[in-house]
Amino acid sequence: MSKVLVIAEHLDGKLNAATAKTVSAALALQPDSIDIAVLAADPAAIAAEAAQIAGVAKVLTVANAANAHALAQVLAPQIAKLADGYTHVFGPSTTFGKDLMPCVAALLGTAQVSDVMAVEGSHTFKRPIYAGNAIITVEAPADHVVVATVRAASWPEAAKGGSATIEVATVETALPGHTRFIGLAAGKSDRPDLQSARRVVSGGRGVGSEENFKIIYAFADRLGAAVGASRAAVDAGYCPNEMQVGQTGKIIAPELYVAIGISGAIQHLTGIKDAGTIVAINKDAEAPIFEIADIGLVGDLFKLLPELEAALA
Repeated sequence: MSKVLVIAEHLDGKLNAATAKTVSAALALQPDSIDIAVLAADPAAIAAEAAQIAGVAKVLTVANAANAHALAQVLAPQIAKLADGYTHVFGPSTTFGKDLMPCVAALLGTAQVSDVMAVEGSHTFKRPIYAGNAIITVEAPADHVVVATVRAASWPEAAKGGSATIEVATVETALPGHTRFIGLAAGKSDRPDLQSARRVVSGGRGVGSEENFKIIYAFADRLGAAVGASRAAVDAGYCPNEMQVGQTGKIIAPELYVAIGISGAIQHLTGIKDAGTIVAINKDAEAPIFEIADIGLVGDLFKLLPELEAALA
Protein backbone atom coordinates (compact mmCIF):
# COMPACT_ATOMS: atom_id res chain seq x y z
CA MET A 1 0.00 0.00 0.00
CA SER A 2 1.57 3.28 -1.09
CA LYS A 3 0.53 6.73 0.10
CA VAL A 4 2.10 9.91 -1.27
CA LEU A 5 2.32 13.25 0.52
CA VAL A 6 2.98 16.18 -1.83
CA ILE A 7 4.32 19.38 -0.29
CA ALA A 8 2.61 22.42 -1.79
CA GLU A 9 4.68 25.37 -2.95
CA HIS A 10 2.88 28.69 -2.77
CA LEU A 11 3.55 32.40 -2.74
CA ASP A 12 1.34 35.36 -1.86
CA GLY A 13 -1.63 33.10 -1.25
CA LYS A 14 -1.44 31.35 -4.62
CA LEU A 15 -0.40 27.81 -5.46
CA ASN A 16 2.68 27.42 -7.64
CA ALA A 17 2.18 25.41 -10.85
CA ALA A 18 5.07 23.17 -9.78
CA THR A 19 2.75 21.59 -7.21
CA ALA A 20 0.41 20.24 -9.91
CA LYS A 21 3.44 18.91 -11.79
CA THR A 22 4.60 17.14 -8.64
CA VAL A 23 1.16 15.55 -8.38
CA SER A 24 1.64 14.22 -11.94
CA ALA A 25 4.80 12.45 -10.81
CA ALA A 26 2.95 11.05 -7.80
CA LEU A 27 0.17 9.75 -10.06
CA ALA A 28 2.78 7.85 -12.08
CA LEU A 29 3.40 5.71 -8.98
CA GLN A 30 -0.23 4.54 -9.16
CA PRO A 31 -0.51 4.89 -5.39
CA ASP A 32 -3.50 4.13 -3.19
CA SER A 33 -3.83 7.81 -2.33
CA ILE A 34 -2.23 11.21 -2.86
CA ASP A 35 -2.53 13.97 -0.26
CA ILE A 36 -1.22 17.53 -0.40
CA ALA A 37 0.17 19.37 2.62
CA VAL A 38 -0.23 23.14 2.75
CA LEU A 39 1.80 24.90 5.43
CA ALA A 40 1.10 28.62 5.77
CA ALA A 41 0.01 31.30 8.19
CA ASP A 42 -3.44 31.19 6.58
CA PRO A 43 -3.69 28.15 4.27
CA ALA A 44 -7.42 28.28 3.48
CA ALA A 45 -7.30 29.85 -0.02
CA ILE A 46 -4.24 27.82 -1.05
CA ALA A 47 -5.84 24.60 0.17
CA ALA A 48 -9.00 25.33 -1.82
CA GLU A 49 -6.89 25.71 -4.95
CA ALA A 50 -4.95 22.50 -4.21
CA ALA A 51 -8.19 20.58 -3.66
CA GLN A 52 -9.11 21.17 -7.30
CA ILE A 53 -6.14 19.16 -8.61
CA ALA A 54 -7.38 15.88 -10.09
CA GLY A 55 -6.17 12.74 -8.34
CA VAL A 56 -5.74 14.32 -4.92
CA ALA A 57 -7.70 12.62 -2.12
CA LYS A 58 -7.09 15.02 0.73
CA VAL A 59 -5.49 18.38 1.48
CA LEU A 60 -3.93 18.78 4.91
CA THR A 61 -3.58 22.32 6.22
CA VAL A 62 -1.13 23.41 8.90
CA ALA A 63 -1.83 26.96 10.03
CA ASN A 64 0.99 28.56 11.99
CA ALA A 65 2.29 32.12 12.05
CA ALA A 66 5.79 30.66 11.79
CA ASN A 67 4.85 29.32 8.34
CA ALA A 68 4.24 32.77 6.88
CA HIS A 69 7.61 32.55 5.13
CA ALA A 70 9.04 29.41 3.53
CA LEU A 71 11.98 28.62 5.81
CA ALA A 72 13.22 25.05 5.34
CA GLN A 73 14.35 24.70 8.96
CA VAL A 74 10.88 25.69 10.20
CA LEU A 75 8.79 23.72 7.70
CA ALA A 76 10.85 20.51 7.71
CA PRO A 77 10.11 19.37 11.32
CA GLN A 78 6.40 19.83 10.69
CA ILE A 79 6.52 17.89 7.42
CA ALA A 80 8.50 15.09 9.08
CA LYS A 81 5.64 14.73 11.58
CA LEU A 82 3.01 14.83 8.83
CA ALA A 83 4.93 12.14 6.91
CA ASP A 84 4.02 9.47 9.48
CA GLY A 85 2.04 6.79 7.64
CA TYR A 86 3.16 7.85 4.17
CA THR A 87 5.45 5.82 1.92
CA HIS A 88 6.53 8.76 -0.25
CA VAL A 89 7.03 12.49 0.33
CA PHE A 90 7.39 14.51 -2.88
CA GLY A 91 8.27 18.16 -3.40
CA PRO A 92 9.03 20.18 -6.54
CA SER A 93 12.65 20.54 -7.66
CA THR A 94 12.41 24.32 -7.54
CA THR A 95 14.40 26.69 -5.34
CA PHE A 96 11.78 26.04 -2.65
CA GLY A 97 12.00 22.25 -2.92
CA LYS A 98 15.77 22.07 -3.24
CA ASP A 99 16.05 24.02 0.01
CA LEU A 100 13.34 22.15 1.92
CA MET A 101 13.37 18.48 0.93
CA PRO A 102 16.96 17.61 1.98
CA CYS A 103 16.04 18.82 5.49
CA VAL A 104 12.94 16.59 5.46
CA ALA A 105 15.01 13.62 4.28
CA ALA A 106 17.58 14.17 7.03
CA LEU A 107 14.90 14.28 9.72
CA LEU A 108 13.37 11.07 8.36
CA GLY A 109 16.79 9.38 8.28
CA THR A 110 16.87 8.67 4.56
CA ALA A 111 18.65 9.85 1.42
CA GLN A 112 16.82 12.12 -1.00
CA VAL A 113 16.16 11.19 -4.62
CA SER A 114 16.68 14.37 -6.64
CA ASP A 115 15.19 15.61 -9.92
CA VAL A 116 12.84 12.70 -10.63
CA MET A 117 12.01 12.83 -14.33
CA ALA A 118 10.42 9.37 -14.75
CA VAL A 119 8.91 6.73 -12.46
CA GLU A 120 9.92 3.15 -13.18
CA GLY A 121 8.43 1.57 -10.05
CA SER A 122 7.46 2.34 -6.48
CA HIS A 123 11.11 2.82 -5.50
CA THR A 124 12.81 3.12 -8.89
CA PHE A 125 13.23 6.44 -10.68
CA LYS A 126 15.12 8.08 -13.52
CA ARG A 127 16.99 11.34 -13.05
CA PRO A 128 19.47 13.38 -15.13
CA ILE A 129 23.20 13.57 -14.42
CA TYR A 130 26.15 15.32 -16.12
CA ALA A 131 24.10 18.43 -16.86
CA GLY A 132 21.34 16.33 -18.38
CA ASN A 133 23.61 14.60 -20.89
CA ALA A 134 22.97 11.21 -19.30
CA ILE A 135 19.99 9.66 -17.53
CA ILE A 136 20.55 7.37 -14.56
CA THR A 137 18.17 4.90 -12.93
CA VAL A 138 18.23 5.00 -9.13
CA GLU A 139 16.55 2.73 -6.59
CA ALA A 140 15.54 4.00 -3.18
CA PRO A 141 15.64 1.70 -0.12
CA ALA A 142 12.34 -0.15 0.26
CA ASP A 143 12.47 0.02 4.07
CA HIS A 144 12.52 3.84 4.26
CA VAL A 145 10.15 6.62 3.31
CA VAL A 146 11.00 7.85 -0.19
CA VAL A 147 11.77 11.57 -0.10
CA ALA A 148 12.16 13.05 -3.57
CA THR A 149 12.18 16.25 -5.55
CA VAL A 150 10.37 16.23 -8.89
CA ARG A 151 11.91 17.83 -11.97
CA ALA A 152 9.04 20.15 -12.89
CA ALA A 153 10.31 20.58 -16.45
CA SER A 154 9.74 16.87 -17.12
CA TRP A 155 6.12 16.66 -16.01
CA PRO A 156 2.86 18.28 -17.18
CA GLU A 157 0.54 19.95 -14.73
CA ALA A 158 -2.05 17.53 -13.34
CA ALA A 159 -5.55 18.32 -14.56
CA LYS A 160 -8.05 20.32 -12.56
CA GLY A 161 -11.56 19.25 -11.68
CA GLY A 162 -10.76 17.44 -8.45
CA SER A 163 -12.74 17.79 -5.24
CA ALA A 164 -10.42 16.69 -2.46
CA THR A 165 -11.50 17.02 1.13
CA ILE A 166 -9.70 19.63 3.22
CA GLU A 167 -8.65 18.71 6.74
CA VAL A 168 -6.95 20.74 9.45
CA ALA A 169 -3.83 18.94 10.69
CA THR A 170 -2.38 19.49 14.13
CA VAL A 171 1.38 19.17 14.33
CA GLU A 172 3.04 18.99 17.73
CA THR A 173 6.74 19.63 17.29
CA ALA A 174 9.32 22.09 18.55
CA LEU A 175 10.35 24.62 15.95
CA PRO A 176 13.96 25.85 15.84
CA GLY A 177 14.74 29.32 17.08
CA HIS A 178 18.14 29.66 15.46
CA THR A 179 16.61 30.25 12.01
CA ARG A 180 14.10 33.04 11.61
CA PHE A 181 12.81 35.36 8.93
CA ILE A 182 14.44 38.81 8.99
CA GLY A 183 13.45 40.34 5.68
CA LEU A 184 13.13 39.83 1.95
CA ALA A 185 14.91 41.79 -0.75
CA ALA A 186 13.36 40.99 -4.10
CA GLY A 187 12.69 42.76 -7.35
CA LYS A 188 9.06 43.39 -8.24
CA SER A 189 7.73 42.48 -11.65
CA ASP A 190 4.35 42.16 -13.32
CA ARG A 191 5.77 39.58 -15.69
CA PRO A 192 5.04 35.84 -15.27
CA ASP A 193 7.21 33.75 -12.96
CA LEU A 194 10.22 32.42 -14.88
CA GLN A 195 9.91 28.81 -13.73
CA SER A 196 6.21 28.44 -14.45
CA ALA A 197 5.76 30.76 -17.46
CA ARG A 198 4.46 29.29 -20.71
CA ARG A 199 6.53 31.77 -22.73
CA VAL A 200 10.06 32.92 -21.94
CA VAL A 201 12.31 35.40 -23.73
CA SER A 202 16.00 35.29 -22.76
CA GLY A 203 18.89 37.56 -23.65
CA GLY A 204 22.58 36.73 -23.81
CA ARG A 205 25.96 38.38 -24.10
CA GLY A 206 25.07 39.45 -27.64
CA VAL A 207 22.62 42.02 -26.24
CA GLY A 208 25.69 44.05 -25.37
CA SER A 209 24.78 45.99 -22.21
CA GLU A 210 22.32 46.48 -19.38
CA GLU A 211 20.87 49.44 -21.26
CA ASN A 212 20.37 47.36 -24.40
CA PHE A 213 18.60 44.67 -22.36
CA LYS A 214 15.53 46.93 -22.38
CA ILE A 215 14.81 45.63 -25.88
CA ILE A 216 14.48 42.12 -24.40
CA TYR A 217 12.01 43.33 -21.77
CA ALA A 218 9.96 45.15 -24.40
CA PHE A 219 9.76 42.10 -26.66
CA ALA A 220 8.82 39.87 -23.71
CA ASP A 221 6.04 42.27 -22.75
CA ARG A 222 4.71 42.09 -26.30
CA LEU A 223 4.52 38.29 -25.97
CA GLY A 224 3.29 38.30 -22.36
CA ALA A 225 6.42 36.33 -21.50
CA ALA A 226 8.77 35.96 -18.57
CA VAL A 227 12.35 37.19 -19.01
CA GLY A 228 15.46 35.07 -18.58
CA ALA A 229 19.15 35.38 -19.34
CA SER A 230 22.24 33.34 -20.04
CA ARG A 231 24.99 33.12 -17.45
CA ALA A 232 27.20 35.29 -19.65
CA ALA A 233 24.61 38.08 -19.52
CA VAL A 234 24.28 37.75 -15.74
CA ASP A 235 28.05 37.70 -15.22
CA ALA A 236 28.37 40.80 -17.39
CA GLY A 237 25.91 42.62 -15.13
CA TYR A 238 23.15 43.03 -17.71
CA CYS A 239 20.52 41.56 -15.36
CA PRO A 240 20.18 40.00 -11.89
CA ASN A 241 21.17 36.45 -10.98
CA GLU A 242 17.60 35.24 -10.42
CA MET A 243 16.99 35.55 -14.17
CA GLN A 244 19.68 33.03 -15.08
CA VAL A 245 18.55 30.01 -17.09
CA GLY A 246 20.72 26.91 -17.30
CA GLN A 247 22.57 24.28 -15.32
CA THR A 248 23.55 26.71 -12.57
CA GLY A 249 20.37 28.73 -12.89
CA LYS A 250 16.75 27.71 -13.46
CA ILE A 251 15.62 24.63 -15.38
CA ILE A 252 12.51 25.58 -17.33
CA ALA A 253 10.10 24.00 -19.81
CA PRO A 254 7.96 26.72 -21.41
CA GLU A 255 5.81 26.12 -24.47
CA LEU A 256 7.82 28.83 -26.27
CA TYR A 257 11.43 29.81 -25.59
CA VAL A 258 13.04 32.68 -27.48
CA ALA A 259 16.84 32.91 -27.16
CA ILE A 260 18.18 36.29 -28.27
CA GLY A 261 21.91 36.88 -28.61
CA ILE A 262 22.65 33.57 -26.86
CA SER A 263 25.33 31.37 -28.42
CA GLY A 264 24.10 28.18 -26.71
CA ALA A 265 26.70 26.88 -24.26
CA ILE A 266 25.92 23.35 -23.04
CA GLN A 267 25.16 24.70 -19.55
CA HIS A 268 22.43 26.93 -20.99
CA LEU A 269 20.99 24.24 -23.23
CA THR A 270 20.60 22.01 -20.17
CA GLY A 271 18.09 24.47 -18.76
CA ILE A 272 15.85 24.62 -21.85
CA LYS A 273 15.98 21.15 -23.44
CA ASP A 274 12.40 20.38 -22.33
CA ALA A 275 10.96 23.55 -23.93
CA GLY A 276 8.23 23.03 -26.52
CA THR A 277 9.35 25.36 -29.32
CA ILE A 278 12.77 27.03 -29.28
CA VAL A 279 13.37 30.14 -31.36
CA ALA A 280 16.93 31.47 -31.72
CA ILE A 281 18.06 34.88 -32.94
CA ASN A 282 21.80 35.32 -33.41
CA LYS A 283 24.07 37.00 -35.92
CA ASP A 284 26.45 34.01 -35.85
CA ALA A 285 25.05 31.33 -38.15
CA GLU A 286 27.42 28.77 -36.54
CA ALA A 287 26.16 29.37 -32.98
CA PRO A 288 25.41 26.06 -31.18
CA ILE A 289 21.92 27.30 -30.24
CA PHE A 290 20.82 26.73 -33.86
CA GLU A 291 21.51 23.00 -33.49
CA ILE A 292 18.55 22.60 -31.12
CA ALA A 293 16.36 25.50 -32.26
CA ASP A 294 13.10 24.73 -34.02
CA ILE A 295 13.18 28.15 -35.68
CA GLY A 296 16.37 30.11 -36.29
CA LEU A 297 16.86 33.71 -37.42
CA VAL A 298 20.35 34.76 -38.44
CA GLY A 299 20.83 38.50 -38.21
CA ASP A 300 21.26 41.59 -36.07
CA LEU A 301 18.89 41.33 -33.11
CA PHE A 302 18.57 45.13 -32.95
CA LYS A 303 17.06 45.07 -36.45
CA LEU A 304 15.07 41.85 -36.18
CA LEU A 305 13.34 42.49 -32.83
CA PRO A 306 11.71 45.79 -33.88
CA GLU A 307 10.47 44.09 -37.06
CA LEU A 308 9.03 41.19 -35.04
CA GLU A 309 7.40 43.60 -32.58
CA ALA A 310 5.80 45.50 -35.46
CA ALA A 311 4.48 42.26 -36.90
CA LEU A 312 3.06 41.20 -33.52
CA ALA A 313 1.36 44.58 -33.10
